[in-house]
Amino acid sequence: MLLHPMDWACVVAFFAVSLVIGVVVSRRAGSSSAEFFAAGRRMPWWLLGVSMVATTFSTDTPNVVTSFVRQNGVAGNWAWWPFLITGMVTVFIYAKLWRRSGVLTDLEFYELRYSGKPAAFLRGFRAIYLGVIYNVLIMASVCLAAIKIGAVLLNLSPMQTILLASCITVVYSSLGGLRGVLITDFIQFIMAMAGSIAAAYVALGHPAVGGLSGLLANKAIIGKTAFLPDLSLNNMDILMGLLIVPLAVQWWAAWYPGSEPGGGGYIAQRMLAAKDERNAVGAVFFFNAAHYALRPWPWLIVALCSLVVFPDVASLRQAFPNAASVAGDDMGYPAMLTFLPPGLMGLVVASLIAAFMSTISTHLNWGSSYIVHDFYQRFLRPEGSEKEFVRVGRIVTVLLMVLTGMLALVMEEASKNFMIILQVGAGTGLLFILRWFWWRITAMSEVVAMTISFVVAMVLFFGDRFGYFTLLEWQKFLIIVGITTPCWMATALWGPATDRATLVRFCRLVRPGGPGWRRIALQDGGSGEELEDMAWQVPQGILCTVLGCVAIYAALFATGYYIYGNLVTAAGLTIVAVTATALLIRQWSRLFQ
Repeated sequence: MLLHPMDWACVVAFFAVSLVIGVVVSRRAGSSSAEFFAAGRRMPWWLLGVSMVATTFSTDTPNVVTSFVRQNGVAGNWAWWPFLITGMVTVFIYAKLWRRSGVLTDLEFYELRYSGKPAAFLRGFRAIYLGVIYNVLIMASVCLAAIKIGAVLLNLSPMQTILLASCITVVYSSLGGLRGVLITDFIQFIMAMAGSIAAAYVALGHPAVGGLSGLLANKAIIGKTAFLPDLSLNNMDILMGLLIVPLAVQWWAAWYPGSEPGGGGYIAQRMLAAKDERNAVGAVFFFNAAHYALRPWPWLIVALCSLVVFPDVASLRQAFPNAASVAGDDMGYPAMLTFLPPGLMGLVVASLIAAFMSTISTHLNWGSSYIVHDFYQRFLRPEGSEKEFVRVGRIVTVLLMVLTGMLALVMEEASKNFMIILQVGAGTGLLFILRWFWWRITAMSEVVAMTISFVVAMVLFFGDRFGYFTLLEWQKFLIIVGITTPCWMATALWGPATDRATLVRFCRLVRPGGPGWRRIALQDGGSGEELEDMAWQVPQGILCTVLGCVAIYAALFATGYYIYGNLVTAAGLTIVAVTATALLIRQWSRLFQ
């Protein structure tokens, strides 16, 4: 499909605005590494929150959601909906702690919390492991979605899509640093939301769909609109994989970018860029509310419509022979976009480009911060100047994009990438939750957790691929968690402890409180009383977490029932959402008393 001139005008205008923003803020961003990687630590909650939402609003996200819906219905999204619990825990327990730490990156945390060579090794190793390997894997998954969209909408080859999509992103990301990313994210979020709503409107208007009433009556989506999977024992594998394991285990046991237990990655980067604790908390709450309650329904509607128009992967291959080699259920979303009229097509394509750029730019800046601040500056050039660090950061940004493009060209399907990333981090989540509140967690605990989870995940992946055994994804996940968690727990209990001076310094700076630090507090009389008297706000945080989850889940499902025409249930869930929100506002204020 070739775009009309008015469509190209929308795309070119968006590129121009992004470049102008990068150029305008480049001088300020280049003044220091704190400006380039943390925007001077003076950002408001609303800009940071919108940036987090824009980052997770990527080109691969609607594709992944579409793949879940086409395979397991709306209920298939329980593969990621339980991460709301993780997000609420970060909001009400960890956001303030991160902001108090004062670190520039979450990896700098390691030498604040742990001591000696293990802490330094962990910081340097994870800088490369997360900043390069893991980060490039995530960005390549995003680029894979761009490749499929480019093939379907623009008849572009994978190489052409990668070159066109990455050049502008690299330029403004390397020029403007995090401040440029935040400002462009704000514009990109508005465009992405407008584009997804427009896509849902046009999808419903397709003759084969026949509007919302026609969609809900169509036989192709029978059984696909339920919010919960079939709860009968006859479908235990689906029930375990979609609901029980995600709700009971996944939210606290898995490390996944944007949903790290206890916060981390680019979420921590945004919290550390906030101008104070209140703005850090507000930013993460806004992100979770928008991410789970505001954004999903336009994607879900398009996904359901795609089942009517393109009932299986074979029909997608037949309709788009140019993209047959990368066809999968996740291509249902871009396939539906081909029905957009001129003008609106330009807006939606620009919005998809915006979604791509917001995610890639964040990951480029985040990965660059790890490599420069936590590896290059820490181990290679501690005496280097701020100008040098910014220059190296810009070079690293370009190199990360090159590696990403190369990997994206050999990937296949977005949902598979989601499961691989999820499994590689399985079993490490509980450690990230406890390390703030239990003195026995050590750097070696993290090394063991990271190593064991990766090794077991790879053994299961290749064993399944080469036919040595056949396991479902949720079974692999439980095996990894079941092996990894006891290993790092044993290391924490019986391995060498972090030296006391480091632990005391951490407690005085971050003030986590709680019984997990009591032994450290009682080891000497003078400073021990000071540590023992620290406020313990976790119970209040847990209450706020429960209320926040109830409010957002109720809002998510109330919206769905309004769309389905079930007004009684929708009204009841609305009352639940409003009541939980009112109680949350009251409890929230007590966290800052």
